[in-house]
Amino acid sequence: MTSSAPSASPSVLDLAPVVPVVVLQDAADAVPLARALVAGGLPAIEVTLRTPAALDAIRAIAAEVPDAVVGAGTVISVPQVTGTVAAGARFLVSPGWTDTLLDAMKASGVPFLPGVSTTSEVVALLERGVTEMKFFPAEAAGGTAYLKALSAPLPQARFCPTGGISLASAPSYLALPNVGCIGGSWMVPGDAVAAKDWARVERLAREASALRG
Repeated sequence: MTSSAPSASPSVLDLAPVVPVVVLQDAADAVPLARALVAGGLPAIEVTLRTPAALDAIRAIAAEVPDAVVGAGTVISVPQVTGTVAAGARFLVSPGWTDTLLDAMKASGVPFLPGVSTTSEVVALLERGVTEMKFFPAEAAGGTAYLKALSAPLPQARFCPTGGISLASAPSYLALPNVGCIGGSWMVPGDAVAAKDWARVERLAREASALRG
């Protein structure tokens, strides 16, 4: 993953075939959820900044689950960049990007995936030296057909498609040469988290981690 310190961290795109996209209402669920995901073979975990519990969840995972690589998702502002890195986030994911946000992510010192959904956005990031990106919203923005079309003219760009991807559709994304991994939430269903059914989460994570052999 491109960052201002590329040698400091391996690419998140290469840690596992799937990055779980996690929305937590209660930070107390963060550690057992992360442990279940890691046990299932999914060490990279994106905690989205969609709830008030997100920062505390990132702090807890960073402090108590050493085998997890916790990241922050839905990062859309400079204060979110600095706040999540201070909380222990080891990578950043945005649904889109601006020059200001991109500069902040580059300066953060951790890997990042800026979001794109058009060819022009991809070219603009390549011009800025960024080669690894989030493709969002994947299904709504054209899915595998769009990504396949990008691979010939822009082979240097690698993607983590996220948005509307399921266990059934995941293999078709992972088969593309320009897809490093995918983001998804099917392995962290809301009812399982609410019921604290961590065994179910681990089982679903194990299924997802086996998608690429």
